[in-house]
Amino acid sequence: MKTPRGERRRMSSFDIGSLARPNILALKPYSSARDEFTGAEGIFLDANENPFGSRNRYPDPHQRELKRVLSERNSIPAENIFIGNGSDEVIDMVYRVFCEPSHDRVIICPPTYGMYEVSANIHNVALVEVPLTEQFELDIDTILSHPAKVVFVCSPNNPTGNRLKNVERLLCEFKGIVVVDEAYIDFCDDPGFAGKVQEYPNLIVTRTFSKAWGLAAARVGIAYASREIIALMDKTKPPYNVSALNQEAALKALSEPGKFQERLNILLEQRGLLEVELIKLPIVRKIYPSDANFLLMKVDGANELYRYLVEEKVIVRNRHSVVPDCIRVTVGTPEENRALLQALKKYNDTI
Repeated sequence: MKTPRGERRRMSSFDIGSLARPNILALKPYSSARDEFTGAEGIFLDANENPFGSRNRYPDPHQRELKRVLSERNSIPAENIFIGNGSDEVIDMVYRVFCEPSHDRVIICPPTYGMYEVSANIHNVALVEVPLTEQFELDIDTILSHPAKVVFVCSPNNPTGNRLKNVERLLCEFKGIVVVDEAYIDFCDDPGFAGKVQEYPNLIVTRTFSKAWGLAAARVGIAYASREIIALMDKTKPPYNVSALNQEAALKALSEPGKFQERLNILLEQRGLLEVELIKLPIVRKIYPSDANFLLMKVDGANELYRYLVEEKVIVRNRHSVVPDCIRVTVGTPEENRALLQALKKYNDTI
Protein backbone atom coordinates (compact mmCIF):
# COMPACT_ATOMS: atom_id res chain seq x y z
CA MET A 1 0.00 0.00 0.00
CA LYS A 2 1.43 3.37 -1.00
CA THR A 3 1.65 6.09 1.60
CA PRO A 4 -0.29 9.24 0.68
CA ARG A 5 1.86 12.23 -0.24
CA GLY A 6 0.92 14.27 2.84
CA GLU A 7 1.77 11.38 5.13
CA ARG A 8 5.13 10.92 3.40
CA ARG A 9 5.95 14.56 4.12
CA ARG A 10 5.03 14.15 7.79
CA MET A 11 7.17 11.03 8.13
CA SER A 12 10.16 12.64 6.40
CA SER A 13 10.15 15.39 9.04
CA PHE A 14 9.92 12.93 11.94
CA ASP A 15 12.41 13.91 14.65
CA ILE A 16 13.60 10.97 16.73
CA GLY A 17 15.44 13.38 19.00
CA SER A 18 12.16 14.82 20.22
CA LEU A 19 11.08 11.38 21.48
CA ALA A 20 14.25 9.92 22.96
CA ARG A 21 15.12 10.71 26.58
CA PRO A 22 17.56 13.65 26.81
CA ASN A 23 19.95 11.72 29.05
CA ILE A 24 20.11 8.92 26.45
CA LEU A 25 20.79 11.39 23.66
CA ALA A 26 23.63 12.83 25.75
CA LEU A 27 24.88 9.44 26.96
CA LYS A 28 28.50 8.55 26.33
CA PRO A 29 28.44 4.76 25.90
CA TYR A 30 30.79 2.42 27.72
CA SER A 31 33.80 1.57 25.56
CA SER A 32 34.79 -2.05 26.05
CA ALA A 33 38.14 -3.58 25.22
CA ARG A 34 36.57 -5.19 22.17
CA ASP A 35 35.39 -1.77 20.97
CA GLU A 36 38.89 -0.34 21.12
CA PHE A 37 40.55 -3.29 19.36
CA THR A 38 38.52 -5.43 16.98
CA GLY A 39 41.24 -7.57 15.42
CA ALA A 40 41.23 -11.36 15.66
CA GLU A 41 44.99 -11.88 15.98
CA GLY A 42 47.32 -10.92 18.79
CA ILE A 43 48.24 -11.48 22.41
CA PHE A 44 45.18 -10.22 24.27
CA LEU A 45 46.15 -8.55 27.54
CA ASP A 46 43.57 -5.76 27.38
CA ALA A 47 40.29 -7.06 28.87
CA ASN A 48 41.40 -8.71 32.12
CA GLU A 49 40.25 -12.09 30.79
CA ASN A 50 41.57 -15.38 32.10
CA PRO A 51 44.15 -16.63 29.55
CA PHE A 52 43.03 -20.23 30.18
CA GLY A 53 39.78 -21.90 29.14
CA SER A 54 37.76 -22.58 26.01
CA ARG A 55 35.26 -19.74 26.62
CA ASN A 56 37.59 -17.27 28.25
CA ARG A 57 37.25 -14.39 25.75
CA TYR A 58 34.47 -11.83 25.69
CA PRO A 59 32.06 -12.13 22.73
CA ASP A 60 31.73 -9.60 19.93
CA PRO A 61 29.71 -6.84 21.65
CA HIS A 62 28.14 -5.81 18.34
CA GLN A 63 27.30 -9.30 17.01
CA ARG A 64 28.72 -8.33 13.62
CA GLU A 65 28.61 -11.76 11.99
CA LEU A 66 25.04 -12.45 13.10
CA LYS A 67 23.93 -9.04 11.83
CA ARG A 68 25.71 -9.68 8.53
CA VAL A 69 23.87 -12.97 7.97
CA LEU A 70 20.52 -11.48 8.98
CA SER A 71 21.19 -8.53 6.68
CA GLU A 72 21.80 -10.84 3.73
CA ARG A 73 18.83 -13.06 4.52
CA ASN A 74 16.33 -10.20 4.87
CA SER A 75 17.88 -7.58 2.57
CA ILE A 76 18.06 -5.09 5.44
CA PRO A 77 21.26 -3.14 6.15
CA ALA A 78 23.18 -4.26 9.23
CA GLU A 79 23.00 -0.72 10.60
CA ASN A 80 19.22 -1.24 10.90
CA ILE A 81 19.60 -4.33 13.13
CA PHE A 82 19.92 -4.65 16.92
CA ILE A 83 20.54 -7.99 18.65
CA GLY A 84 19.17 -8.43 22.16
CA ASN A 85 19.22 -11.00 24.94
CA GLY A 86 15.83 -12.24 23.80
CA SER A 87 13.17 -9.89 22.44
CA ASP A 88 12.34 -9.06 26.06
CA GLU A 89 15.58 -7.07 26.19
CA VAL A 90 14.48 -5.24 23.05
CA ILE A 91 11.18 -4.33 24.74
CA ASP A 92 13.08 -3.20 27.83
CA MET A 93 15.39 -1.13 25.63
CA VAL A 94 12.42 0.74 24.15
CA TYR A 95 11.46 1.91 27.64
CA ARG A 96 15.06 2.81 28.51
CA VAL A 97 15.58 4.89 25.36
CA PHE A 98 12.22 6.64 24.99
CA CYS A 99 10.25 6.69 28.25
CA GLU A 100 10.89 8.99 31.21
CA PRO A 101 9.82 7.27 34.46
CA SER A 102 6.83 8.90 36.18
CA HIS A 103 6.29 11.11 33.14
CA ASP A 104 5.68 9.32 29.83
CA ARG A 105 2.89 6.94 28.79
CA VAL A 106 2.71 3.90 26.54
CA ILE A 107 -0.26 2.20 24.94
CA ILE A 108 -0.94 -1.54 24.87
CA CYS A 109 -3.86 -3.35 23.26
CA PRO A 110 -5.02 -6.28 25.40
CA PRO A 111 -5.34 -9.16 25.22
CA THR A 112 -1.67 -9.18 24.24
CA TYR A 113 1.82 -10.17 25.36
CA GLY A 114 2.19 -9.51 29.07
CA MET A 115 5.79 -8.23 29.09
CA TYR A 116 4.76 -4.84 27.67
CA GLU A 117 2.87 -4.18 30.91
CA VAL A 118 5.52 -5.73 33.15
CA SER A 119 8.26 -3.60 31.58
CA ALA A 120 6.10 -0.48 31.98
CA ASN A 121 5.72 -1.26 35.68
CA ILE A 122 9.45 -1.92 36.08
CA HIS A 123 10.29 1.45 34.53
CA ASN A 124 7.45 3.29 36.32
CA VAL A 125 5.86 4.32 33.03
CA ALA A 126 2.11 4.95 32.91
CA LEU A 127 0.12 2.42 30.91
CA VAL A 128 -2.90 3.18 28.72
CA GLU A 129 -4.96 0.14 27.72
CA VAL A 130 -6.90 0.29 24.45
CA PRO A 131 -8.48 -3.16 24.16
CA LEU A 132 -8.72 -4.92 20.83
CA THR A 133 -12.16 -4.94 19.25
CA GLU A 134 -14.48 -7.94 19.52
CA GLN A 135 -12.85 -9.17 16.29
CA PHE A 136 -9.41 -8.85 17.95
CA GLU A 137 -8.43 -5.91 15.75
CA LEU A 138 -6.83 -2.56 16.62
CA ASP A 139 -9.09 0.30 17.68
CA ILE A 140 -7.06 2.86 15.76
CA ASP A 141 -9.22 5.90 16.47
CA THR A 142 -9.07 5.33 20.23
CA ILE A 143 -5.32 4.72 20.13
CA LEU A 144 -4.81 8.00 18.27
CA SER A 145 -6.94 9.87 20.81
CA HIS A 146 -4.38 9.17 23.57
CA PRO A 147 -1.09 11.09 23.64
CA ALA A 148 1.72 8.60 24.31
CA LYS A 149 5.38 8.02 23.54
CA VAL A 150 5.03 4.39 22.40
CA VAL A 151 2.37 1.94 21.26
CA PHE A 152 3.05 -1.81 21.34
CA VAL A 153 1.38 -3.95 18.67
CA CYS A 154 1.77 -7.74 18.56
CA SER A 155 1.09 -9.22 15.11
CA PRO A 156 0.39 -12.12 14.90
CA ASN A 157 -1.02 -11.41 18.31
CA ASN A 158 -0.46 -13.46 21.44
CA PRO A 159 -2.77 -14.99 22.68
CA THR A 160 -5.35 -14.52 19.90
CA GLY A 161 -3.10 -15.71 17.05
CA ASN A 162 -4.33 -13.31 14.34
CA ARG A 163 -2.46 -10.77 12.24
CA LEU A 164 -3.62 -7.25 13.01
CA LYS A 165 -5.01 -4.96 10.32
CA ASN A 166 -4.46 -1.22 9.92
CA VAL A 167 -0.94 -1.25 11.34
CA GLU A 168 0.20 0.89 8.42
CA ARG A 169 -2.37 3.55 9.28
CA LEU A 170 -1.04 3.56 12.83
CA LEU A 171 2.49 4.06 11.51
CA CYS A 172 1.36 7.02 9.45
CA GLU A 173 -0.76 8.78 12.06
CA PHE A 174 0.62 7.92 15.52
CA LYS A 175 3.00 10.65 16.67
CA GLY A 176 5.27 8.39 18.65
CA ILE A 177 7.14 5.10 18.37
CA VAL A 178 5.23 2.10 16.99
CA VAL A 179 6.66 -1.24 18.14
CA VAL A 180 5.42 -4.14 16.00
CA ASP A 181 6.19 -7.43 17.74
CA GLU A 182 6.55 -10.12 15.07
CA ALA A 183 7.64 -13.05 17.20
CA TYR A 184 5.29 -15.35 15.24
CA ILE A 185 5.65 -13.88 11.75
CA ASP A 186 7.35 -17.00 10.34
CA PHE A 187 4.15 -19.00 10.81
CA CYS A 188 2.16 -16.96 8.29
CA ASP A 189 2.60 -15.90 4.67
CA ASP A 190 2.90 -12.20 5.49
CA PRO A 191 6.39 -10.67 5.09
CA GLY A 192 5.74 -8.37 8.04
CA PHE A 193 7.12 -4.88 8.53
CA ALA A 194 10.85 -5.44 8.96
CA GLY A 195 11.47 -4.42 5.36
CA LYS A 196 9.76 -1.07 5.96
CA VAL A 197 11.95 0.33 8.73
CA GLN A 198 13.66 2.72 6.31
CA GLU A 199 10.26 3.94 5.13
CA TYR A 200 8.88 4.60 8.62
CA PRO A 201 11.36 6.29 11.01
CA ASN A 202 9.00 5.72 13.99
CA LEU A 203 8.86 1.94 13.44
CA ILE A 204 10.58 -0.73 15.55
CA VAL A 205 10.01 -4.36 14.55
CA THR A 206 10.92 -7.05 17.08
CA ARG A 207 11.56 -10.67 16.16
CA THR A 208 13.03 -13.66 17.93
CA PHE A 209 14.85 -16.96 17.46
CA SER A 210 12.66 -18.50 20.19
CA LYS A 211 9.68 -19.58 18.10
CA ALA A 212 10.07 -20.79 14.51
CA TRP A 213 13.84 -21.16 14.89
CA GLY A 214 13.52 -23.38 17.98
CA LEU A 215 16.07 -21.49 20.11
CA ALA A 216 14.02 -20.39 23.12
CA ALA A 217 16.82 -21.45 25.48
CA ALA A 218 19.42 -19.37 23.61
CA ARG A 219 17.68 -16.02 24.21
CA VAL A 220 18.38 -14.17 20.98
CA GLY A 221 16.04 -11.36 19.97
CA ILE A 222 16.16 -8.90 17.10
CA ALA A 223 15.04 -5.33 16.50
CA TYR A 224 14.80 -3.77 13.06
CA ALA A 225 14.53 0.00 13.03
CA SER A 226 15.96 3.19 11.58
CA ARG A 227 19.70 3.74 11.84
CA GLU A 228 19.07 6.47 14.42
CA ILE A 229 16.99 4.24 16.70
CA ILE A 230 19.45 1.35 16.44
CA ALA A 231 22.32 3.70 17.34
CA LEU A 232 20.47 4.78 20.50
CA MET A 233 19.83 1.16 21.48
CA ASP A 234 23.44 0.19 20.81
CA LYS A 235 24.85 2.83 23.10
CA THR A 236 22.32 2.08 25.87
CA LYS A 237 22.70 -1.71 26.06
CA PRO A 238 25.23 -3.53 28.27
CA PRO A 239 28.51 -4.10 26.39
CA TYR A 240 28.31 -7.90 26.08
CA ASN A 241 24.55 -8.48 26.13
CA VAL A 242 24.50 -11.63 23.94
CA SER A 243 26.90 -14.46 24.73
CA ALA A 244 29.17 -16.05 22.15
CA LEU A 245 27.36 -19.38 22.67
CA ASN A 246 24.01 -17.80 21.84
CA GLN A 247 25.37 -15.96 18.82
CA GLU A 248 26.82 -19.24 17.57
CA ALA A 249 23.50 -21.04 18.10
CA ALA A 250 21.68 -18.43 16.01
CA LEU A 251 24.29 -18.55 13.26
CA LYS A 252 24.11 -22.36 13.13
CA ALA A 253 20.32 -22.23 12.79
CA LEU A 254 20.59 -19.67 9.99
CA SER A 255 23.11 -21.88 8.19
CA GLU A 256 20.54 -24.71 7.96
CA PRO A 257 17.61 -23.18 6.06
CA GLY A 258 16.48 -26.59 4.80
CA LYS A 259 16.06 -27.95 8.33
CA PHE A 260 14.27 -24.75 9.36
CA GLN A 261 11.78 -25.03 6.49
CA GLU A 262 11.20 -28.74 7.06
CA ARG A 263 10.31 -28.21 10.71
CA LEU A 264 8.21 -25.16 9.89
CA ASN A 265 6.22 -27.16 7.33
CA ILE A 266 5.55 -29.86 9.93
CA LEU A 267 4.28 -27.31 12.44
CA LEU A 268 2.01 -25.64 9.88
CA GLU A 269 0.61 -29.02 8.82
CA GLN A 270 0.05 -30.01 12.44
CA ARG A 271 -1.66 -26.71 13.18
CA GLY A 272 -4.16 -27.43 10.41
CA LEU A 273 -4.73 -31.01 11.59
CA LEU A 274 -5.23 -29.91 15.17
CA GLU A 275 -7.76 -27.31 14.13
CA VAL A 276 -9.76 -29.92 12.21
CA GLU A 277 -9.72 -32.47 15.03
CA LEU A 278 -10.26 -30.12 17.96
CA ILE A 279 -13.40 -28.52 16.58
CA LYS A 280 -15.01 -31.98 16.44
CA LEU A 281 -14.97 -32.20 20.24
CA PRO A 282 -18.23 -31.13 21.93
CA ILE A 283 -16.33 -29.27 24.67
CA VAL A 284 -14.68 -27.01 22.06
CA ARG A 285 -17.03 -24.15 21.21
CA LYS A 286 -14.74 -22.14 18.94
CA ILE A 287 -11.22 -22.11 17.54
CA TYR A 288 -9.95 -18.68 16.60
CA PRO A 289 -8.05 -18.36 13.28
CA SER A 290 -4.31 -18.53 13.88
CA ASP A 291 -1.28 -17.20 12.03
CA ALA A 292 1.02 -18.40 14.83
CA ASN A 293 2.22 -21.72 16.25
CA PHE A 294 -0.69 -22.01 18.65
CA LEU A 295 -4.48 -22.16 18.71
CA LEU A 296 -6.75 -20.21 21.03
CA MET A 297 -9.83 -22.26 21.88
CA LYS A 298 -13.06 -21.33 23.61
CA VAL A 299 -14.13 -24.32 25.67
CA ASP A 300 -16.66 -25.37 28.28
CA GLY A 301 -15.04 -24.94 31.68
CA ALA A 302 -11.54 -23.65 30.87
CA ASN A 303 -10.32 -23.87 34.48
CA GLU A 304 -11.57 -27.42 34.97
CA LEU A 305 -10.19 -28.56 31.61
CA TYR A 306 -6.79 -27.01 32.35
CA ARG A 307 -6.54 -28.79 35.71
CA TYR A 308 -7.53 -32.10 34.11
CA LEU A 309 -4.87 -31.78 31.40
CA VAL A 310 -2.23 -30.99 34.02
CA GLU A 311 -3.16 -34.23 35.79
CA GLU A 312 -2.69 -35.99 32.44
CA LYS A 313 0.73 -34.31 32.14
CA VAL A 314 -0.39 -32.35 29.09
CA ILE A 315 0.43 -28.72 29.82
CA VAL A 316 -1.46 -26.02 27.95
CA ARG A 317 -1.91 -22.33 28.85
CA ASN A 318 -5.05 -21.26 30.67
CA ARG A 319 -6.01 -17.88 29.17
CA HIS A 320 -9.41 -17.61 30.89
CA SER A 321 -8.24 -14.55 32.84
CA VAL A 322 -7.51 -12.58 29.65
CA VAL A 323 -9.94 -14.14 27.14
CA PRO A 324 -12.91 -15.68 28.96
CA ASP A 325 -13.37 -19.46 28.64
CA CYS A 326 -10.23 -19.87 26.53
CA ILE A 327 -7.15 -22.03 26.66
CA ARG A 328 -4.13 -21.68 24.37
CA VAL A 329 -2.57 -24.78 22.85
CA THR A 330 0.91 -24.70 21.34
CA VAL A 331 1.41 -26.87 18.26
CA GLY A 332 3.73 -29.69 19.30
CA THR A 333 5.25 -32.68 17.55
CA PRO A 334 2.83 -35.11 15.88
CA GLU A 335 3.20 -37.43 18.89
CA GLU A 336 2.53 -34.65 21.38
CA ASN A 337 -0.50 -33.49 19.46
CA ARG A 338 -1.93 -37.01 19.38
CA ALA A 339 -1.48 -37.22 23.15
CA LEU A 340 -3.33 -33.91 23.54
CA LEU A 341 -6.24 -35.09 21.40
CA GLN A 342 -6.42 -38.40 23.25
CA ALA A 343 -6.55 -36.61 26.61
CA LEU A 344 -9.23 -34.22 25.39
CA LYS A 345 -11.38 -37.06 24.02
CA LYS A 346 -11.03 -38.90 27.33
CA TYR A 347 -12.09 -35.75 29.22
CA ASN A 348 -15.01 -35.22 26.87
CA ASP A 349 -16.26 -38.76 27.56
CA THR A 350 -16.29 -38.10 31.33
CA ILE A 351 -18.56 -35.05 31.30
